[in-house]
Amino acid sequence: MFENLFKLSENGTTVRIEVMAGLTTFLTMAYIIIVNPDIMSAAGMDKGALFVATCIAAAIGCLIMGLWANYPIALAPGMGLNAFFAFGVVGAMGVPWQTALGIIFLSGIFFLIITVLPIRAAIINSIPKSLKMSISAGIGLFIGVIALKTAGITVDHPATLVTLGDVATVPVVLVALGLVAIIALDRLAVPGAMVLGIIGTTVLAHIFGHGGGAAMDFSIPSLAPTFLQLDIAGAFQVSMISVIIAFLFVDMFDTAGTLIGVSHRAGLLDEDGKLPRMGKALSADSIATITGSMVGSSTVTSYIESASGVREGGRTGLTAVTVGILFILALLLAPVIGLVPSFATAPALLFVAVLMVRGLTEVDWEDVTEYAPAVLAAVIMPFTFSIAHGIAFGFIIYAAGKILTGRFSEANPIVYIMAALFVVLYAFGLI
Repeated sequence: MFENLFKLSENGTTVRIEVMAGLTTFLTMAYIIIVNPDIMSAAGMDKGALFVATCIAAAIGCLIMGLWANYPIALAPGMGLNAFFAFGVVGAMGVPWQTALGIIFLSGIFFLIITVLPIRAAIINSIPKSLKMSISAGIGLFIGVIALKTAGITVDHPATLVTLGDVATVPVVLVALGLVAIIALDRLAVPGAMVLGIIGTTVLAHIFGHGGGAAMDFSIPSLAPTFLQLDIAGAFQVSMISVIIAFLFVDMFDTAGTLIGVSHRAGLLDEDGKLPRMGKALSADSIATITGSMVGSSTVTSYIESASGVREGGRTGLTAVTVGILFILALLLAPVIGLVPSFATAPALLFVAVLMVRGLTEVDWEDVTEYAPAVLAAVIMPFTFSIAHGIAFGFIIYAAGKILTGRFSEANPIVYIMAALFVVLYAFGLI
């Protein structure tokens, strides 16, 4: 059955290799079952329901990717997009979380439509590499700012907006120790480095009396507080267009980049460097986002941590299916999640931020019309607490730079169309 379904022999792998690869991938991304509920709960959503929604959304995405697309790519609610949901859309813009879930649903629908149509390929191929890299880096900086705030390392200041907090406190010290531990474990190639960092920080927090007083409840939390609570009608507003575009574009670039990157490492690209069945892989991502919004999850996307499973020999969808099953079994960890204080996830968030910011190294630093919009897009995201504004400014500045330097032909017409659209949205106060 496994041979017929996943073509194991054709891909030079076995059930044992695939299962071990799936376990490795799960361990490297399992931090999301702790971090995602912690971030999303800032939007006023029930933390227990968010934990269940995270596991279910991830499981659905992994199972679709494995059984339909047959790729060793794992999916889960995306880092950065969850922070944008909670702090940018709900927190800063004042959008109800139910409406925000409706926005996630619509972005998933639109993503599925453009995946089926040639529009998807045209958009992905039109975006300059510098902007793609800056979006990833900007999300990393956005996550980093949130982590520093959560840890108490940075606090607000009336004159300078932000300043250094009291770093002599136990939580800040534990966050620093957790971050250093994750860096060391990752360098030593220890699977689950971020999970171990969160667990270690949590244990020390309880030892030093900063773990909180959560009671051990061995029942699986109810999904009812978030299940089918999305407000799709509320998301159908002109003022929400920019937010939908932000979720759509970030998910598109993140997924495409992850699929190509991990597949390249696994040797799954064809002779032209293209990914076979890419339509199915992207569809799996969009379907997972749609179903995830129904249970109460933010955008579901492909995880670069899938590369760890590929290093262990994962080559087929059986790896992704294994990860999906493990996410279902992770529901049994519900009692442990309540013991994790918010600051204990900060080390993992800071480490994720570091990994994402390195995307700026791939920007062309010899051409100011390339690196200027890239840097500004990345910087605007954390300072405005909005991925949407970062993307918008990136497109506008990039297009303006090419036009004013007489290098109009260097950018795809779609870039100018998007830049013009964002200018109109700003002019009429719609973004």
